[in-house]
Amino acid sequence: MAPHAVGDDEVVGIRPFAVVGDVPMKEAAVRVEVQHVETVPMEVEQKEEEEEEEHKKPSRNWIMGEEAFERRMPHHDGIRALWETKWKFPCTMSVYPFHDGKFEDFEPVFQHLIENNVNDGTSPAYTKAFLPAAEALALRADSLLAAAAAHGRGADADADSKAQASALYLRACSLYRIARFPYITSSPAVNDPVKWHAWQLQKAAYAKAGKLWDEPLQEVHVPHRPHRHRRANDGGAAAAASSSSIPVYVRVPRAAEDGAHPCPLVILMTGLDGYRPDNTARCDEFLARGWACCVAEVPGTADCPADPADPAAAERLWDDLLAWAGAVGVFDMARVMVWGLSSGGYYAVRIAHTHASRLAGVVAQGAGAHLFFDPGWLARADGHEYPFLLTPALAMKHGYGSVEEYVAGAQKKFSLLENGILDMPSTRLLLVNGTMDGLMPIEDSMLLFEHGSPKEARFFSGALHMGYPKANGSVYPWMESVMASVV
Repeated sequence: MAPHAVGDDEVVGIRPFAVVGDVPMKEAAVRVEVQHVETVPMEVEQKEEEEEEEHKKPSRNWIMGEEAFERRMPHHDGIRALWETKWKFPCTMSVYPFHDGKFEDFEPVFQHLIENNVNDGTSPAYTKAFLPAAEALALRADSLLAAAAAHGRGADADADSKAQASALYLRACSLYRIARFPYITSSPAVNDPVKWHAWQLQKAAYAKAGKLWDEPLQEVHVPHRPHRHRRANDGGAAAAASSSSIPVYVRVPRAAEDGAHPCPLVILMTGLDGYRPDNTARCDEFLARGWACCVAEVPGTADCPADPADPAAAERLWDDLLAWAGAVGVFDMARVMVWGLSSGGYYAVRIAHTHASRLAGVVAQGAGAHLFFDPGWLARADGHEYPFLLTPALAMKHGYGSVEEYVAGAQKKFSLLENGILDMPSTRLLLVNGTMDGLMPIEDSMLLFEHGSPKEARFFSGALHMGYPKANGSVYPWMESVMASVV
C-alpha cells in the first residue's frame, strides 16, 4: 500500500518536531518528502484509482438501469439457486421453459441434482439426470397406444387414447428440452454428444406426438445449397455447390392440404435454446386462424445447416426456404409472415429488410441488432437472466472459438447497423420486448426507429426478455390485421 499524502508538519513514520541525528525535523521532513515524491508520485496513484473506477462503470447508461445491469442474479449460484429462485415457479405453472411439462416430472430430478451437487448445466451428469423420467413417460405413451389398438374400443376411446398419449410424449419432450439446455449445435460439428443424444430423443418423442394430431406434424427436408459461390471466369453464373437440407416442421390446416385453397403461412424462427419441438402452442394458435406454420432453427443452433460464422448464410437459407414454400402449391405466398423468437428475432429483423418484398409482415420478439454485440453489454450479460452462462453459447452459435474472440469481433461482423441492413427498406415490422431484457437490450429494438422504414412496436415496462408473460397477447391481433390487409 502506498504512503498517504504528506502535510507540512507530517512525515510518514516520523513524529512532528522530532530530531533525526543532528538534523532538525523540518529538514528531515523535507528530505523524506522529496524521496517519497520521487518513488510514488501521488498523481500517478490518483490516476490509477480513477482509471479503476472508470473501468467499473457501465459502457453506457442502459435503459434497464445501472443496478440491474451490474447485478449478478442469484440463480447463478448453483443448481439449488437456479431451481429455487428462477425455475421452480414457472415449472409449477408449466410455462417456458417448462411448457408441455409437469412439476411432478421435474421436482425429483432437481432434488437429485441438488443432493448430488451437480451445478454445471453443461455436464453429462446434469443431462443424464433427466433421461430416465423422460423415457418412462414416452414408454407409457407407447403402451397406451398399443393397448388401445389391441382392444379396438371405438372412435371416441381411440381419440381419448391419442390425446393422453400426445400429452405424455410432450411431457417427455419437456424433460428432454431441459436436459439439452443450455445450447446445442451441429455446425460445424456436434458440440456435446450427451446433449445431442437428448435432442435426438426429444425429436423422436415429438414425432410420435405429432402423428396423433388433427393437423399432423410433417418433417420436411427443404433442399439447400449452403455454400453457393461464383466462379471467377463464368461471367457471374452460379457455380455448383454442395447440397444439404433445411429440416423444418410443417403443419397445414385440413382445408388447405389438397392445395385447392392455399392458406397463409407463418415461418417461425426459433432461438438459442428453443427449437422445432418447443413451439406446439404457437403452432396451434396459427392453425386455429387458418394459417399454416413452418418452424425452422436459425444458423448456429440445433440442426440448421447454415454456416454460423457467415452472416450472409442466413439469406441463402431463407432464399431456399421461400423457394420451396412457393413451389409446393399449398401456401398463399402473398400472405407469408415471419415471427422470430429471441436469437431468432435478430434473423427476423434481418429478413424483414433482405426479403421485404416477399413478406407481408414480420414480428421480431426479444431481438438483438447491434448493441446486443457490444463488448460493454457482453461484459455483464453472463450475470443476467439466462439460466446458465450466456456468452459461451453465443460465441459458439456465431462460429467463434472462444468468448474473447466473440466479444472482440462479433459487433463488426454481425451488427445490422454496421452492415447497413437497418437502412434498407423493410416490410411491416413489429418489435416486441420487455424494457428490462437482460439478454437483448431494449435499446436494439428502439434503434430500428432511427433507420430505414417506419416500424411498429409494443414494449412491456418492467418485463424481462421477450416481454413475457403479456407479449403474445399483442402479437396475434397484429398478425391478424396484417394478414387481413393483404388484398
